[in-house]
Amino acid sequence: MRTEYVDVPMRNGATMGAYIAYPDKTPAGSVISIMEIWGVNDTMRQHAQEYAEAGYICLVPDLFWRQEAGVELSDRDPKDVEKAFDLYYGFDYDLGVEDMEDVQAYLETLPESNGKVGAVGYCLGGKLCYLMCCRTEIDCAVAYYGTYIEHNIREVGNLHRPFVLHMAMKDRWVQREVNDLLLRKLSPNPLVEIHQYPDADHAFARHGGLTYSKPEADRALELSLDFFARHLQAVNTTA
Repeated sequence: MRTEYVDVPMRNGATMGAYIAYPDKTPAGSVISIMEIWGVNDTMRQHAQEYAEAGYICLVPDLFWRQEAGVELSDRDPKDVEKAFDLYYGFDYDLGVEDMEDVQAYLETLPESNGKVGAVGYCLGGKLCYLMCCRTEIDCAVAYYGTYIEHNIREVGNLHRPFVLHMAMKDRWVQREVNDLLLRKLSPNPLVEIHQYPDADHAFARHGGLTYSKPEADRALELSLDFFARHLQAVNTTA
């Protein structure tokens, strides 16, 4: 496995920093791993390495680059928590979706890529995955405990790409009635898979985080990898 930091060209002429991990065997499908509110930190680098070890190119974009580039924060530091929420509430989701389209275009052209690109997002990144499946041509996306998806539930009729939602049923940030709403609105779509974790809290997959739970994290990763295996394999056009 090889890792590096890269600059991804944006449509406005700027560049966004990103961390990328490459699998040993290429060409391969790509996964955009979209952060929570803590920046491109050790947790996100570990997620990228998990997906690279599973055979995917995995890129972690510096999502807050418009506000402050290079943020690395921890849920264990009170000052970091304060800063993370300031950045979170100042984040523009519409521009974030455009940025992820630019990341997708970058990944599609890498020599190591097979042309297929999916996404996996956590918390804030989970909502972006939902919006990408509604607004873009991403090949597929996985959302872990996406926050405030309900604020854009009116877009559910446009959800046209395969989508997985990992739902923590003891989530402090996504209330039970919100999870019930998401189940009602998303479940009828045949492109949607929802997996519920009855004893899991928000951020159960955050390595090193306060609410990390290995059994649920391992199960969700297994399901996510199975999903990506179905949607990120290149079509063999050889006669």
